[in-house]
Amino acid sequence: MQTTATGDRSKIFTRRAAFLGGAKLFLGLTLAARMYYLQVIQADRYRMLADENRISIRLLPPPRGPIFDRYGTPLAVNEQNFRALVVAELSPDMNLTLDALSQIMPVSDHDRSRILREVKRHRKFVPVAVRENLTWDEMAQIQVNAPDLPGVVIDEGLTRYYPYRNHGAHLLGYVSSVSEEDLTGDPLLELPGFRIGKAGIERVYDMDLRGKGGASKLVVDALGRVQEEHEREEGLPGASVTLSIDMRLQKMAAERLGEESGSVVVLDIHTGEVLAMVSSPAYDPNAFNRGLNSAEWNDLATNLRAPLINKPLAGQYAPGSTFKPATALAALESGIVRPDFSVFCPGYYELGNNRFHCWKEEGHGHVDMVRGLQQSCDVYFYEISRRIGIDRIAEMAKRLGIGQEVGIDLPGERPGLMPSKKWKKDVLKQSWQQGETLIAGIGQGYVLSTPLQLAVMTARIANGGFAVTPHLTREVGGAPPKVAKTDFPSLGISRTSLDIIHRGMNAVVNEPGGTALRSQLLYNGMTMAGKTGTAQVRRITKAERDAGLPKTEERPWEERDNALFIAFAPVSAPRYAISVVVEHGGSGSGVAAPVARDIMREVLRLAPPVSSAGAGHVKGRDG
Repeated sequence: MQTTATGDRSKIFTRRAAFLGGAKLFLGLTLAARMYYLQVIQADRYRMLADENRISIRLLPPPRGPIFDRYGTPLAVNEQNFRALVVAELSPDMNLTLDALSQIMPVSDHDRSRILREVKRHRKFVPVAVRENLTWDEMAQIQVNAPDLPGVVIDEGLTRYYPYRNHGAHLLGYVSSVSEEDLTGDPLLELPGFRIGKAGIERVYDMDLRGKGGASKLVVDALGRVQEEHEREEGLPGASVTLSIDMRLQKMAAERLGEESGSVVVLDIHTGEVLAMVSSPAYDPNAFNRGLNSAEWNDLATNLRAPLINKPLAGQYAPGSTFKPATALAALESGIVRPDFSVFCPGYYELGNNRFHCWKEEGHGHVDMVRGLQQSCDVYFYEISRRIGIDRIAEMAKRLGIGQEVGIDLPGERPGLMPSKKWKKDVLKQSWQQGETLIAGIGQGYVLSTPLQLAVMTARIANGGFAVTPHLTREVGGAPPKVAKTDFPSLGISRTSLDIIHRGMNAVVNEPGGTALRSQLLYNGMTMAGKTGTAQVRRITKAERDAGLPKTEERPWEERDNALFIAFAPVSAPRYAISVVVEHGGSGSGVAAPVARDIMREVLRLAPPVSSAGAGHVKGRDG
């Protein structure tokens, strides 16, 4: 009986062993199948996942496109940029490292605090920038002293550089760091140290100049530490931009304006190309690229002469007597006033109980339209303004480009102001007064224009009455920009009327009695025609006039008259127009006209017209 029980237990153990052995075999086969599936069938997939886990793809910033003048002179380029970085992982004591580094180059307390703060925020192997735009000597000294500077490394890249510094600042603009509001989803904008255009041409063509980013595939460890570069794909450099500016002329015009606060604009009257556009004082755009400190920014922002404003586009001034050609054209085209219409100027003009003074106290005597322009007789223009009314003056002024944006390819243009009866009623809720017409007719009162508008007005008068519009860009990436035009519509001004204005402006500069005779230009048989302007910046009361006004140079700078001058040349075959505004410069004939003469001489020297003689008068509609 005992033997039977032992046999039964043996059978039970054998069955259990077989069951367990079968289960183990099944699990083993299942594991082997799974391993075969993962290691053989899914091998490619997991190999790819493993590679992606250890390959880090990093975006590479492309080189920014260069900017050139009309003759290929570089105006904005990329320069080698050496940066000093620190890697906390390689430095046993960051404070000692920074102390040693400060013996080679300045490390301010502010920079030291920033560096230590960033070192704590990032992983120890992540480089932290100490300073950009190192000089060659600073870079070389760091390299030579590398054993004494544990953790300091040199990184090489590109930075924007403007070789002419302040001479083209307001045209070119500048690049600066990306701010929060600049983010658009473009991954390039999130790269540390990436710069975008913030003003001028740099801003207008930022997307073209920016280019397309490349990529670097880096082998990294589990913590993200770079081991080596696996693959590199360079990006596409930004497109180049070619401007209509002649940098030789731009530089000369800026230097001729000197320390004065004001502007110069030079146009080709047939194409609208801007040859020079100077705003003074200016700033160095390289400072914005490297980053302004608070003291530098405060100096620019609080400067009474407003170096940050692009004055040719955004400076709005009473045009003074430079506006008189527009009033004269309005009178001629109205049919109310003939060219031989004469007025006697005793030095003042009476309207009701009000007396309006001429700039010449003793008066000009009898003057017609040509002599009225030549001698800039206020009384003559008071009378013709009263006869034709403000609305006719405003209509002609706007045709010539005054009181509205002229559409140049730069941001920040201001419209100026050309008043009318409707404007005053709509804006000021007041009726127009006849005395205001007299003041507007000589370019004062509510009338405001920009230096660019004055240059455009002069160009439209000189080119025969065609609505030329200014532009700065010749090519973007080798192709003409969309803003470029090849022909311009007629303004519908008669040839006869334009001829009278030409004669008057010619007499201003080239005939005895002209207000700018002292600035007469004669270069290789070519002469210049123009119009002076002296605009008050505040109203002069009767009491002040009776008491005797102090001389211009004796007044505070901000209370002195603005000096203006417009001109075109050559007189025989007009090709170029210029406007000069000198803020609080005093006399247009004594200050602005000589500046314009010298710049126009340089224009004719650098780019003489193909034919400058014997071309007769301007083209225009028959009157």
